Amino acid sequence: MSNLPARAERRCHNAVNPLHSCIFFSPDLGAEMAKIGIEDPAAAYFATRAAALGAVGAGTVTAAFYNFNPVLVARHVPAVWETASPEVVLDARIRTADSTLRRLLGEETIASDEMAEAARLALRATEACTPHARPLYAAHADLPVPEEPHLAFWHATTLLREHRGDAHLAALLAAGLDPLESLVSHTATGKGMAIGWILSTRGWRRTDWEAASDRLRERGLVAEGEELGLTAAGTVLRAEIEEATDRMDTAPYRHLGAEGVERLTELARGFLFTAAAAGAFPASATGQG
Repeated sequence: MSNLPARAERRCHNAVNPLHSCIFFSPDLGAEMAKIGIEDPAAAYFATRAAALGAVGAGTVTAAFYNFNPVLVARHVPAVWETASPEVVLDARIRTADSTLRRLLGEETIASDEMAEAARLALRATEACTPHARPLYAAHADLPVPEEPHLAFWHATTLLREHRGDAHLAALLAAGLDPLESLVSHTATGKGMAIGWILSTRGWRRTDWEAASDRLRERGLVAEGEELGLTAAGTVLRAEIEEATDRMDTAPYRHLGAEGVERLTELARGFLFTAAAAGAFPASATGQG
């Protein structure tokens, strides 16, 4: 049995994950990818996140990423590897992490004892991550740990994010939600991404969105009417998905222990507040509320 407080792993993830994902919203990523010849934002995203898998094809990326339109993926993969190899992309990615974290957190935080402590804690948590049925986590776990503490921390946050992400996809699959139904039902919770942004970044058409919405209405998961919202059954299903994700992701946090999880969460939130004070993150990204 876990000695962790209820949902401690989720709270820790919510604090740590923005420090991993910030590079995908950083102008540094576009600049670094342009230097190696990848200028299309979608191609840059697919290459950056999939490079750890090697020079894989569109099918592998579609499967591992889950909610992107396969047509959009095939438009860029595997052609992107002809422009830059996975190894070159990985080098550009770590440069992006370095420059982004330095800008968001400042040199004092980067060189702090707290950053070194956060790196040790996050890496210790990853010791209990497991590779089976987790392709994105497993691929990233094969990469070397950077020596500098802030990059070691970023590497560990990446492992924790992909470990949980792979588990979340398993939970979505078990719940019978296809890629677009997953996005629709998440947006219907009121906590998901804006519809227009989903369609533009995930490659789906409005007709695809409406068809997925209709399927969910037929299952009694999305309410009737123009305003997108979950039914009681839909609310229960989404809660079950999150709880299943927590269960499949508890091992690294149980390994770290309640005190370690609390401290890692505290440190990550502190980094987020430092970045938020500089206008880098909205208040919601701090994991509060």
